[in-house]
Amino acid sequence: MILADLPVPEPKSNEAVLKLSASGVNFIDVYYREGRYKAPLPLVPGQEGAGVVTAVGSDVKSVKPGDRVAWSGQLGGYAEYAAVPAIQLVPIPAGVSDQQAASAMLQGMTAHYLSYDTYPLKRGETALVHAAAGGVGLLLVQMARNIGARVIATVSTEAKAKLAAEAGAHDVILYTQQDFELETRRLTDGKGVDVVYDSVGKTTFEKGLNILRPRGMMVLFGGSSGQVPPVNPQRLNSGGSLFLTRPTLAHYVADRTELLWRAGDIFERIAKGSLHVRIGAEYALADAPRAHEDLAGRRTTGKLVLVP
Repeated sequence: MILADLPVPEPKSNEAVLKLSASGVNFIDVYYREGRYKAPLPLVPGQEGAGVVTAVGSDVKSVKPGDRVAWSGQLGGYAEYAAVPAIQLVPIPAGVSDQQAASAMLQGMTAHYLSYDTYPLKRGETALVHAAAGGVGLLLVQMARNIGARVIATVSTEAKAKLAAEAGAHDVILYTQQDFELETRRLTDGKGVDVVYDSVGKTTFEKGLNILRPRGMMVLFGGSSGQVPPVNPQRLNSGGSLFLTRPTLAHYVADRTELLWRAGDIFERIAKGSLHVRIGAEYALADAPRAHEDLAGRRTTGKLVLVP
């Protein structure tokens, strides 16, 4: 990635131009940079951001210049200005900062759909959350705890274990020191967990299947350690009629009504103080390569944000 000067974008008829005050850094940005996800080159990375509307296209009625808004799911976040389809913009309420909004759009809504829709957690159920001190992980732990589920978290360091516990995890496993499969079986008296939320992928997937209860669900929503090899469906049968899903946020904000509801619920919780967004580090635009190195090297906790 290189820092380059480009003209301030002009909005198309359905777009608004934002002057950005914060942009989120996510693993999907790394995937685009590495070529795992394809897009025409050159490109401006970044899937989410927040700022103030400076101009709108001729057909835009939902926002106006001066509005504070946030978005996710559209490339162009690593910039000072971005042109975004107005249908993807969400108003930022009072009590939520631009940095919080930019931090919560992709990862907050991901944690939300995982715990309320993909596998709707219930009070008394048990969930295992991998990478529990990461951006999604810390939010997912909080949501699961608020629902009343038991949360078993996996992390790599003592410092990350402390963060996961503070977020509400009942049990924390340091996978660098313990075998998370054996420890999870011990913690559940051999019964297994109802659901595994796995953003790590290649290095955790197989053992994750082993710790599910019969008819439990593996929710594979990322691959920070690499992509999972092809799976024989018979493996799910032999494991106890297991369920496997590979969801993505776009299918859980399928229309504007769902987007406004999901983002609005997140923002309301942040404003009320019932959901804490931990911003682990802020970087200048020129330091975006270092942000990617830190994220991929698992040297981060919480959310990483670029500040133009």
